[in-house]
Amino acid sequence: MHSTPTLKQALPELQQIEAIIQQDNAVHLHTRVLCRVACGDSELPVYVLTLGNSAQDIPCVTYVAGIHGLERIGTQVVIAFLEGLLERLKWDRVLAEMLQRVRINILPIVNPVGMLNNTRANGQGVDLMRNAPVDSHEKTILLAGGHRISSRLPWYRGKADESMQPEAQALCDFIAQEVLPAPFSLVLDCHSGFGFRNQIWFPYARSRLEPIKHLKEVCNLRNLFMQTYPHQDYLFEPQSQHYLVHGDLWDFLYLKSLQNDNVFLPLTLEMGSWRWIRKNPLQLRRLSGLYHPIKLHRLNRVLRSHLILMEFLLHATLSYQNWINDSDALELEQQARVLWYS
Repeated sequence: MHSTPTLKQALPELQQIEAIIQQDNAVHLHTRVLCRVACGDSELPVYVLTLGNSAQDIPCVTYVAGIHGLERIGTQVVIAFLEGLLERLKWDRVLAEMLQRVRINILPIVNPVGMLNNTRANGQGVDLMRNAPVDSHEKTILLAGGHRISSRLPWYRGKADESMQPEAQALCDFIAQEVLPAPFSLVLDCHSGFGFRNQIWFPYARSRLEPIKHLKEVCNLRNLFMQTYPHQDYLFEPQSQHYLVHGDLWDFLYLKSLQNDNVFLPLTLEMGSWRWIRKNPLQLRRLSGLYHPIKLHRLNRVLRSHLILMEFLLHATLSYQNWINDSDALELEQQARVLWYS
């Protein structure tokens, strides 16, 4: 059996995270292990790294990646963003002052065993994004919408009478305890998926007909982003426009957030992998090539290209009181329904 050091050597993203934790300039960084996941005779950690004010009444933004082990580009994008923040904290007084009024959480690898094994699912064959105890109200796509047939098939939800997988449970517990009490919070969950465009999805994944309670806030956030960065190429819409699923973690957590009056907006970034495949069809010879840019210059371009979005969400969280108001609520609600539910 492999020892733990050998396992970590086979997972360079985890090595990179632990190197960041040990750096001298990481004094601003608070680190926790949310859980440890069995891998053979060893275990791999699921880390959360936090910058900023820890008070519960402070708005917070959370960047998540690595829920699907195959989609390691999401982890690399999140790590690149964190490294940039830490470098800026050496000299950027504005960022240091900003972090007194906002909190940044980063969960870079939620599914370390899946990433080690180069699989979508975790070590038990469960797709973590189909693992929450919430069902679609409407008919889902066969298999891909989540099923309980067998862990040998992709998109397996797990057994109905079992608890959530430890990685999914750790993520949900962290969001419930550390994020939902904030007066305003945003999540960006980074994935790569088939498509020529980068897409930003919001709940629900369980219904095409039911809009979320905070539809006007999502619409306003979209408008702010498009107006501030009009040359960005993101398609912003509910996940249900594409497909419905059972067990979506963000549907589950959004529904939980409705138990209080705070605003919780979970977003999913789907990086369009067909862009990379179109320019380099030889990627198809490797499984990872379906989800990850292989050529170094394209990888570097992806690591740069989403920093604007991530920085925007940080500032939108910090300044949420300036753009969340009820003065134009009816107009925004109508605009959103025409845009996404007409």
